[in-house]
Amino acid sequence: MQDLISLEIVTPLGMIYQGEVKSVTLPGSEGEFGVLRGHASLVASLKSGVIDVEKQDLKHELVAIDAGYAKVDENKVCVLAKGAVWVSGSSESEIEKNLNNAKDLIKAMSSDNAALAATFSKLDNAKANV
Repeated sequence: MQDLISLEIVTPLGMIYQGEVKSVTLPGSEGEFGVLRGHASLVASLKSGVIDVEKQDLKHELVAIDAGYAKVDENKVCVLAKGAVWVSGSSESEIEKNLNNAKDLIKAMSSDNAALAATFSKLDNAKANV
């Protein structure tokens, strides 16, 4: 489909996410920003937070990162993160475990209480929608 963009999320431990997505929202160091196919090329610094991935079926998946960089081209987004946790799972206990791991990852990298509260709220809302 023409309106999809390729997304890769990579850590030193390997590939966390790879696929064609409708859009991606990234936690930029200057604020969140969204990327669709055809976006202008850029390299951006990312702060700890949540990457919101909108898939082709309009479902959302979240990946928590601690910090990193994003390279955006017209048809591809590549995120290089120090650490990342994909907030999903096949059971409620697995989702809860991944959610707690995501919160721990973000908490270790951020001292901004307002940003932590907003990020944790996003993660808790995602759990309610899974």
